[in-house]
Amino acid sequence: MEKKIKNIVLDMGNVLLDYNPGFVLDTFCSSEEEKEIIRKELFEGPEWQLGDKGVIKDKDRFDLVKVRVPVKFHAALKDCAFKWDICMKPVPGAREFAVRVKDLGYKVYVLSNASDLFYQYFPRFLPLDFFDGVFVSADYLMLKPDKEIYDAFLAKYGLNAGECLFIDDRAENTAGAINAGMNAVQFKGDFNIILDQILNG
Repeated sequence: MEKKIKNIVLDMGNVLLDYNPGFVLDTFCSSEEEKEIIRKELFEGPEWQLGDKGVIKDKDRFDLVKVRVPVKFHAALKDCAFKWDICMKPVPGAREFAVRVKDLGYKVYVLSNASDLFYQYFPRFLPLDFFDGVFVSADYLMLKPDKEIYDAFLAKYGLNAGECLFIDDRAENTAGAINAGMNAVQFKGDFNIILDQILNG
């Protein structure tokens, strides 16, 4: 890692918080068929990405998805659609990593694909004002890994791309950051490895 890094830019899902649809489905569904249908139509359906892009609100997702789901599964679908954030628990070591790099003098940002519900569950992780900036895709009608979202993030906070290290669990998103001139590393579950790269180059 180059020594010129001044800004640590963190993805949210599966880096800071554990986005786990399987946990949600296990909690609210009573059969494998129900889980399979709701996973496909809710979590893997087009409305999920539309929410992250800010085209629809979280509260609207159930009504849009239910037309593709048997009525007998609507109660479970509704629970999954409105309470899915029960899975958003801190990734082990995430809080400690964020606090450590901030204490070391780095600026710390969030750049996440997320819907409007972000502002309800995320502050349970750390207060928004802990971060030097929080950039949520739904607010800007754009998504990673499109280059425009990284460019917009950098412009909003007046950052030099080469002084940023972007951390994301998805390879396509780290590739998008590199395409925008940022340094990037894929998170694979161990913050100590990334901290070592930051400190030792």
